[in-house]
Amino acid sequence: MFPRVLISGIRGGVGKTTVTLAVISALREKGLNVIAFKKGPDYIDSGWLSFFSGKPCYNLDTFMIPKERIIQSFTERARGYISVIEGNRGLFDGLDVDGSVSSAELARLLRCPVILVIDCTKMTRSVAALINGFIQFERDVEIKAVVLNQLANPRHEKIIRESIEKYCCVEVVGAIPRFKEIKMPERHMGLLPYQEHEMQKEALSFIKKISDFLEIEKILNIAQKAQPIECIQKKQNGEIIAEGLRIGVIRDRVFQFYYEENLEELKKYGAQIVIINSIEDKKLPDIDALYIGGGFPETNVNYLSKNEDLMRDIRKKAEDGLPIYAECGGLMYLCKSLITNEGEFPMVGVFPFRLKMFKKPQAHGYVIAKVNNKNPFYDEGVEIRGHEFHYSRVIEYDSLPPMSFNIIRGEGIIENRDGAVYKNTLGTYLHTHALGTEQWTKGILKMAKIYKENKNG
Repeated sequence: MFPRVLISGIRGGVGKTTVTLAVISALREKGLNVIAFKKGPDYIDSGWLSFFSGKPCYNLDTFMIPKERIIQSFTERARGYISVIEGNRGLFDGLDVDGSVSSAELARLLRCPVILVIDCTKMTRSVAALINGFIQFERDVEIKAVVLNQLANPRHEKIIRESIEKYCCVEVVGAIPRFKEIKMPERHMGLLPYQEHEMQKEALSFIKKISDFLEIEKILNIAQKAQPIECIQKKQNGEIIAEGLRIGVIRDRVFQFYYEENLEELKKYGAQIVIINSIEDKKLPDIDALYIGGGFPETNVNYLSKNEDLMRDIRKKAEDGLPIYAECGGLMYLCKSLITNEGEFPMVGVFPFRLKMFKKPQAHGYVIAKVNNKNPFYDEGVEIRGHEFHYSRVIEYDSLPPMSFNIIRGEGIIENRDGAVYKNTLGTYLHTHALGTEQWTKGILKMAKIYKENKNG
């Protein structure tokens, strides 16, 4: 009922994203309906997975989302598709020695067969020992096959294949040679987002070339033989609390980082999503709340700062009490100014922070925050789980605005505090997933409803 496969690796950087995209490409070439999922908080890989699958990629992160909701979300969206799930880091890498929130944990939760990607650089017979170590490490994780990557030549491949046949009990379903040309460009946070990649045709061609080295029939057979999975019925909530509400979302080449589930949760309650372009639009449309996600303001800062009309309108609407939820790149956009290697650029100016970009990450990882002060969207006492990954940092401020989050795990905006508040605007470095923090959706819709009623009253 739910044919599926999880593509993982022996570590990060072995080529599992490339292999996952190639599997999706090959399955679609056969005329099959494919849906992609991503394990881990990443947005950029998810964007490429969505681009190649032709439909939204959904997140399966067991830190941010309760396990029951993971199963619900997967079975709700995977029905009728071949599901290709990309893991993160190495298969068994998690937060602790028990491997919590690892890709292996997700494979067990979804009873999902695993295909392991191995970087074979400077290895031959040792690849077989490595495979057996992975198989023996946690026997309840179903490692069904391997893809050999970075093969130097046919002789290199032959020795490794024969070693696996002699010592291991897995199939080889792909053998990819070493390519010197780079077709999937990277930046400081990993792959370049597909929205910014001007060579999408070349990327499609490169991935098609990789897919030629996969044995897609074997991969499909593994997916189709996945064990049955129990569907957990979702609790029905017939109350439509957002009918007629218009939620603005700035989504363009600058602000790209959104979990598709967040937008779907808003729509599920009856809200309409209104897409806004931070570079081209000169003012906000008629909306009842504004959501600004993450992205790369620093690489587009010239364009952002030149669109003074939109920044002025956002600042005015914030003064007038428009509910605004801004995370990471959105927070940067709402600050006083942003300093990059090109100079200092004025931003919207809702918050009094001067931010500076640094060469190394200023925060990277999962976050646990406790709401301990009044703010527009969350009740005090609520625990928020999410993640942060940013190269910017506050270096100066005129006066510190009220901060509503205490950071239990992570860095936050300043001194383990986050959730800056100005009127009905909240800015945070924390990326939040709506399926893991249900009050995110309800808070935005509640404030949008109040704003609309006051506006029309």
